[in-house]
Amino acid sequence: MRVRDEKGGKEFEVYCPEKLRETIAATPKAGAFVLSKNLTEPLGYDAIESAFRKWRASIGDDAKKYVLHGLRKLAIVLLAGAGRSDAEIQAGAGQSAEMVAYYRKMASRKALSKNAMTRRRTKTE
Repeated sequence: MRVRDEKGGKEFEVYCPEKLRETIAATPKAGAFVLSKNLTEPLGYDAIESAFRKWRASIGDDAKKYVLHGLRKLAIVLLAGAGRSDAEIQAGAGQSAEMVAYYRKMASRKALSKNAMTRRRTKTE
């Protein structure tokens, strides 16, 4: 599928996971894009962010942990935690090597601390 990074002004092609393909296939289309402004233009970031804020307000206090910008960050951290290479993460997220390294450090810290605590618990029991 083709995705557009409005911040970087780039479009690129990425793999579309099966579950997302099924969701898109089941979603009524109102234009040439999955999220369309009209028949020929994609919905812009501001419109998506506004809809996201409305959704977030509808779920109450638990919603504070959800931030639209955080979705890409979460995807990168999950991919890094799953052992994906920096090149694989960059290809899917469109992030720079520096940003991938930054998020990988976050994922590694969590994994390393989990391993340390698990080994500590095993040694003391």
